[in-house]
Amino acid sequence: MPTSAHEPDHEPAPRRPLLGRGSFAESNRIAELLRKEAVGGILLVALAIVALIWANSPVADSYFALRDFRIGYAPWHLDLTLGTWAADGLLAIFFFLVGLELKREFVAGDLRKFSKAIVPVAAAAGGVIVPALIFAAINLGDPEKVRGWAIPTATDIAFAVAVLAVIGSHLPSALRIFLLTLAVVDDLIAITIIAVFYTEQINLVPLLLALVPIGIFTVLVQTQRRFFGLHAWASWLILLPLAVVAWALVHESGIHATVAGVLLGFAVPVIRSQASGGPSAGPGLSETFEHRFRPLSAGFAVPVFAFFSAGVAIGGVEGFTSALGDSVTIGIIAGLLLGKPIGILGTTWLLAKFTRVNLDPSLKWIDLLGMSILAGIGFTVSLLVAELSFGAEGLENDHAKVGILVASLLAALLATVVLRIRNRHYRLIEEEEKADADGDGTPDVYQRGEEQ
Repeated sequence: MPTSAHEPDHEPAPRRPLLGRGSFAESNRIAELLRKEAVGGILLVALAIVALIWANSPVADSYFALRDFRIGYAPWHLDLTLGTWAADGLLAIFFFLVGLELKREFVAGDLRKFSKAIVPVAAAAGGVIVPALIFAAINLGDPEKVRGWAIPTATDIAFAVAVLAVIGSHLPSALRIFLLTLAVVDDLIAITIIAVFYTEQINLVPLLLALVPIGIFTVLVQTQRRFFGLHAWASWLILLPLAVVAWALVHESGIHATVAGVLLGFAVPVIRSQASGGPSAGPGLSETFEHRFRPLSAGFAVPVFAFFSAGVAIGGVEGFTSALGDSVTIGIIAGLLLGKPIGILGTTWLLAKFTRVNLDPSLKWIDLLGMSILAGIGFTVSLLVAELSFGAEGLENDHAKVGILVASLLAALLATVVLRIRNRHYRLIEEEEKADADGDGTPDVYQRGEEQ
């Protein structure tokens, strides 16, 4: 029968889900990764609390003496305090893992597809821009304080996942993927900010020399991926010395040394074989290194950094009140507690409003609100940016630490309230996902993103 002139020739394309489950393999991988981060996050919070108590105890001088103890080879400009070694050295391990995760997401993860990448990438950008604007607006009259505009832009995935572990939230895979992807893109933006805006002077000679060990590292991991995958000792005896030299040269160049960790992470191959030409080739050296080094990062590097960075002498009730009245503290709290949810939620709402994507039927906007509030937990990278903005010592840095701690605690409590309200619903979704994973003719639900 001919189509009526008043009827459309075809139905409009269906709207894609704003937050989908992703592939079954990706859901399992991210669930396992978040379980590991939860342990590290709990340890991070514990050591931060210890540092805070110690720094405000009668023996506080011993804490600051330990933090400021210098060690290293002075002729190479590596005579650094333990606090600086933790911030510049140990965090390079954390950023190496960030580099691995970033590359994996863009090469073999869900971010390799524009349709899946656009939502978390845009949400992360909104979650960076809005907090930065709020902080800058509050501190606009003081050029020295406005330097800290990037402090409330970061999301601490380990701390956030620790909160989820404590409250026992049964987050569905769509929200888990969204949270991790958001944090990964957030880290990429943070790395770019650190490299571009917090590098005052660049020494070209050590920077160019750093390309030599980075180049050798890249050639080795690309051509000998099977060897380094099978022999863990080879990473320590061959790759680690190259990484240390690259780190030292980048540190000497004036660029923050953690950038070296990201570059080395980018160098590691993601897929098993270049000849296979795609993510279906199976896990590569990147995933092997992630399993091998994540416990070192989550269980040691990041908690030790938190221990040396979170210790701030508040000065009792009067000192705490004074810190809360500082525009730096107010800007950080407002940026993390208000800017993050507004930026993330607002950006995703605009995408749903003006594009062909829609919220997954099993989820509601309150779920995304809970994730947005949880993203307001800015800790590890926020503490690092605070130190880069105001120096390791000084009143502004102390007040920035107070703002980060207060905002992160309040974000954790508010997110707990919102997510606990929906926990029963999450449990039902989790049971449905397990049923799909067990078969029953429905595993294709997980694979639909791969097949389309």
